Parts: sequence; structure tokens; C-alpha cells
Amino acid sequence: QTCLIHFIKRKHLTGYCTTRAQSKQRRKMTRHGLNATNGAVYSYHERKKDQKAAGYGAEKMRMGKDAVKGFDCCSLTLQPTSRPVITPQGFIFDKEAILSFILEKKKEYEKKMKEYEKQKDSELEEMKDLAAAEKEEMKHKFEQTEKSIVTKRLDKSKDNELGVSNMAGDRKRDLPSFWLPSCGPQAKKSKVEKPDKTVYCPMSRQPLKVKDLVDVKWTVARDPDDKKSLIARDERYQCAVTGDVLNNSTHCAVLRPTGHVVTKDCVEKIIKKDWRHPLTGQTLKEKDIIYIERGATGFSSANKELLSERHRPSIAIA
Repeated sequence: QTCLIHFIKRKHLTGYCTTRAQSKQRRKMTRHGLNATNGAVYSYHERKKDQKAAGYGAEKMRMGKDAVKGFDCCSLTLQPTSRPVITPQGFIFDKEAILSFILEKKKEYEKKMKEYEKQKDSELEEMKDLAAAEKEEMKHKFEQTEKSIVTKRLDKSKDNELGVSNMAGDRKRDLPSFWLPSCGPQAKKSKVEKPDKTVYCPMSRQPLKVKDLVDVKWTVARDPDDKKSLIARDERYQCAVTGDVLNNSTHCAVLRPTGHVVTKDCVEKIIKKDWRHPLTGQTLKEKDIIYIERGATGFSSANKELLSERHRPSIAIA
């Protein structure tokens, strides 16, 4: 009886060990299955692994906090603004930077327009030359026809003597080598398209005019304990009405008539009640409220473009 009990215990322990080993093997097989190459299906994991190793396919990366600009920084210089302005689409720019951008685009348009006009003049001259050459050729053909009173008879025997050789008679003057650069087709000149006079916003790609820019008035945060300079502070500005501190995660809006910056809660709870400006008492409309496109942080989806993507050639699957 004692031997039977020992036998049962040993069998039970052996079975337990086998089961544990099997479960451990199953866990290993799960990790091994991700890299299995003998499967009939080309898995998503294998495809991504091959893309990373070979450098094919679109590469995506979520931008971190350091890669996103501050809500009060210029969209061109990425620095805190000294004279901020905002576009109707809600993008903050430094006035000097955006005016320089518009001026540069206008100079570029004038340069392209000169090239376009020069191309048009050259095409017109070319058409005149072609018309004159065609007229001269027609005149020459007419003179040759009028001079030859008797039609020349075609000597077939002479043609038979020449044979099919491409180097006999006048044919030797023609190069039969089509692969030579002089015998190949000539590339046409690239045409300059008529430039677009419209200046587009570098961020929203919408038409941009100087008269549409609205001056922004930041309200400096009142903190008597903070002795740092304005640029060195983490909390620089506050809402002009409620006094709430503004940061990257705060929804803000600019009031077009005066340029004051307020929070979205202030717009929803105070301004939209009677559509009056809280500071001046002016009547406001929906178009007078411009929501700021803020930079946000790398961990929130407040901004529209937090995912950076680089397109590369796609991998072909047979």
C-alpha cells in the first residue's frame, strides 16, 4: 500500500511537470510564431519587420513634446512672438515674419511672371519663323514646278542597281545608326506654367492677405512671486476675462475687434450668452471669434498633426 501511494504521487508529480513544461513550451511557441517563416500566410508582423529591415513602406512616428511648438509661438520662426498676429484659420505668426513671407512670395511671383512672358515672346517669334519658312518652302516648290516644263522619267533600272544597301548612292549620307545621340529624338523644352498670383498661408494653404491678419493682445500672467523674465516663464499669459492661465492644453480664442485672447470656456459661458464683448461691450458675431490652433503636447490629440509620416517606396508582395 505504501509503494502504491508513492507510485501514484510520482505519477501525479510527473504529470504536473509535463503539463507545466507543455505550457511553458506553448508560451515559447507564441513568441516563436511571430518569426515563423514556414507559414502559408504572410503575417502583418512579418511584413512590418521586413519593411523596417529593408527600408520600404511609409514610416510613421508620433511627435514628442519637444517637437511641437508652443501655443504662443510663431508658426514660421517657432519662437515666442513680439508682435503677434493671427490668420482667419487660427494660426499665430510674428508680424515681421509673415510680412516678410508675403513679400518674398510676391517677388517670386514677379520673377516667374517675367520668365513666363519671356517664354511667350520666344514662342511667338518661333511661330513667326516657322510661318516664314513654310511660306518660303511653298514659294520654292512653286518655282521648281514652273521651271520644269518636261517631267523627268523615272529610271527603274537605276533603282534596281542601287539594291537594298543603305550605303549606296545618296543613302550613305544618312546615318542608319538610330542609337546615336544625333539621330535620336530631341527632348522638348520644358514649358513654364503661368504663375499663381495668390499668396497662400504656409500652414493652412488658404489664400492669405495682409488685411485679414488680426493683431493679438496677450494678457501677461500676474504672479508677484515669479521673478523670471517673460520668456523664461512656464506660465506667461492668462485669459483677459477670467484670469485663467493659458498653456498648450488650453483651448483659446481671439476676439477679432480688439485682439484679446480668452479661453474657450469664457466664450461658451460668458460671450455667447448675450454676444457682447466682456471688456468693451461691443456686439460680437460668430465670425469675430477665431479659435487658436494650439501646439498641444506629444501625449494629447489636441493638435491636428501630431503624427509625423515619411513616404517611401512600398514593398511588393508576389
